[in-house]
Amino acid sequence: MPLQAQSSSLDSQTQSTQKTAHQSVVVLDFGSQYTQLIARRIREQRVFSVVLPCTASLTEIKSYSPIGIILSGGPCSVYDADAPPADEAILEQGLPVLGVCYGLQFIAHKLGGKVSPAPKREYGHADVAVSEKSRLFAGLPTKMSVWMSHGDEAVELPQGFKVVASTSNALAAMENEQRRIWAVQFHPEVHHTKEGAALLKNFVFDICGARGDWTPQQFIDETIADIKKKVGEKGRAICALSGGVDSAVAAVLVHRALGDRLTCIFVNNGVLRKDEFNKVQKNLRDKLGLQLDAVDASERFLSKLGGVTDPEKKRKIIGGEFIAVFDEESEKIRKQQGDVDWLVQGTLYPDVIESSSVRGPSQTIKTHHNVGGLPENMRLKLIEPLRDLFKDEVRRIGKDLGMPDEILQRQPFPGPGLAVRILGEVTPDRVAILQEADDIVVTEIKAAGLYQKIWQSFAVLLPVMTVGVMGDQRTYAYTCAVRAVHSEDGMTADWVPLPHEVLRKISSRIVSEVRGINRVVYDVTSKPPGTIEWE
Repeated sequence: MPLQAQSSSLDSQTQSTQKTAHQSVVVLDFGSQYTQLIARRIREQRVFSVVLPCTASLTEIKSYSPIGIILSGGPCSVYDADAPPADEAILEQGLPVLGVCYGLQFIAHKLGGKVSPAPKREYGHADVAVSEKSRLFAGLPTKMSVWMSHGDEAVELPQGFKVVASTSNALAAMENEQRRIWAVQFHPEVHHTKEGAALLKNFVFDICGARGDWTPQQFIDETIADIKKKVGEKGRAICALSGGVDSAVAAVLVHRALGDRLTCIFVNNGVLRKDEFNKVQKNLRDKLGLQLDAVDASERFLSKLGGVTDPEKKRKIIGGEFIAVFDEESEKIRKQQGDVDWLVQGTLYPDVIESSSVRGPSQTIKTHHNVGGLPENMRLKLIEPLRDLFKDEVRRIGKDLGMPDEILQRQPFPGPGLAVRILGEVTPDRVAILQEADDIVVTEIKAAGLYQKIWQSFAVLLPVMTVGVMGDQRTYAYTCAVRAVHSEDGMTADWVPLPHEVLRKISSRIVSEVRGINRVVYDVTSKPPGTIEWE
């Protein structure tokens, strides 16, 4: 599996690109919010899939030795002045190509067909009738419920193509078997398309000839070998440990490669959860046997965050201070043990996607400190062994590494910590208030047996003061929001309808036990349109 640099110029300078020795399917992204799901569905078939921007050169695409190419959906029209570009030569390589939504329109437009605004826009569930025999639809029902999201449609097909499936309104699938090009107007990657996974399986295995040989153990072996080669026999590294799943798995992987030449640094940035600094040290030293340097820099971070309310500035400050601390600690290690040239981070694929334009024309949603908060003049070079993985894939890797469930099943926690769960200025007093409220949320979620069933559950401190009555006296205190979501990988999420009894206990305890909060509200927003974190 490749450990590729695809998010910034800094990455390309510091992290070499290892092309996969396994079969791969390249997904070219034209800006769809569902693009990453295409890669996930293929990986679920034990076939490696990589997402590249639609602007990727033919040389870069070929460097992955793809057995097939998928063109994603996107928000634009093929006739827009700023329509996302792609090298048309991808359609002439003899490789199987599957167009999805905008991908179908791109194929039709570039090969001589005609695309026009649809008289009736299709969005949501639609019924598709399969009218022609097709390898793409082999074994699937002739009547299918699918998910549509398009305003344009192909009204004239390119020469040699035929209609394979339709809705009552428009063409739903077309193909040219001789040219090895297939395309669907609907989205097979989303769960709403019930036969979507089977359709993608047909494309990947029956049409592309995949073997399905990409496994966690192979990833582990290849990653360890790559790190050894990259760092060399005498190189040393430090690892940015947060105590969460991502950084812990990254640390264990690199530790397998470097042994005692890896020193893990765990920084108290002042915005950790309650008692987190001590708990994490115990877990990482006692249960994982990692060499750990614990640094209490809470005053330093909180001083820098004073007066800052903009969430992007908070992330940049925390990212910059992390690197400054690591530089200082690496200098100490250098004096004691020898030169340190490498910094290990637990960056995941969703971090990369949301922080930069790896998805072609997609917009940056927010900067993750692992990705976008790094200074351009950073001295340490990066090792990010998990940057191509989703969270559930990381947990599977950790399980194969023999890591305990207590670490692997922890809910995700943002790199900038409680700083992005405190709306407005981050102060020591506000941090202390949120730590207590958040601890109650986590405690009650665990007591209800829901912790491992929920992707994330936490408290948010709002910059909203409300009037309340406690002990027959007027209060004027903060409002706390409680958030709980279900998700596969953090890219999309649905809010969790927590049992009323659990919500009652959480609300009652927070208002009664946390000085400074007199009102609790529950967040019922999914992602999209919201994000999981409030900042």
